[in-house]
Amino acid sequence: MSRQWIEANREEFARDILRDFCMVSSILEKQFIRFADSGAVSFTQVRDLLGSTMNKGLLWRLKDTAHHLLRTDAQAPVVAKALDWAISYVFHECIKLKEDAYQQQHYAPMFKALEQPAAENGIQDVVEPFSQLLGETRESMSREIARISFLLARCNTLFCIYCAHNKKNLLVARLLFSRNSLVKRVFGKDYDTLISSIYGTMPEEMYILAAEGLLEGGRLDEALEAATEAEQINPACTRAATVRQKIEELLKDSSPRRVKNCDLVSSKSRDIEA
Repeated sequence: MSRQWIEANREEFARDILRDFCMVSSILEKQFIRFADSGAVSFTQVRDLLGSTMNKGLLWRLKDTAHHLLRTDAQAPVVAKALDWAISYVFHECIKLKEDAYQQQHYAPMFKALEQPAAENGIQDVVEPFSQLLGETRESMSREIARISFLLARCNTLFCIYCAHNKKNLLVARLLFSRNSLVKRVFGKDYDTLISSIYGTMPEEMYILAAEGLLEGGRLDEALEAATEAEQINPACTRAATVRQKIEELLKDSSPRRVKNCDLVSSKSRDIEA
């Protein structure tokens, strides 16, 4: 993959990395809570998160995208490489976690099923020492989860620094607006730092850019919502007001067509119901 092509698609790559990181973090956090409650994680969930060479999962695609964009990023070389390193480390720790989850999910029940027959056949003393391996597997999973949690927290900090180069990125702004609850949940106390690192003292800029991006994508209702939010944050922002007015005019002009489309859908629905 050429560097020229990567640079041409930098904004999409930056959006994809941030989005996929948030999704990966959210999935892993649920598994970590499950481990704290029950001492187990879902092998299926971790397996699907990783995927395989022929069918890469979300975390594997995140790792690959990070390699393409971050390893030779001239805009922020040190931060980019550190972020790429941390994401890659998460990937490999999850591979180990997957194997331990498989052993715990499949081999632990097999061992439990052996205990009574072993006692009945007089080989309990031979079989029983195997039980210590089950405890060691759980301890191994605990260490892997601790390392992954540490790495994800460090990634949050690194993203706050790296994303400063995305102030004009419409796709990142759209992501921060449309998936705001996800981003807030993942970044937690670092969320305000993330926003301020990108937009400085003008948080309304994120909503204005999101509105412009959504407008380009033809998503007028969401664009209006974003522009309105920008005005609420900073009522004195004339740019936000201008964008909002433009969207409202487009909505007004498109109203007959939108009503017609709704009538068409309703008509088809009635035909199906009939």
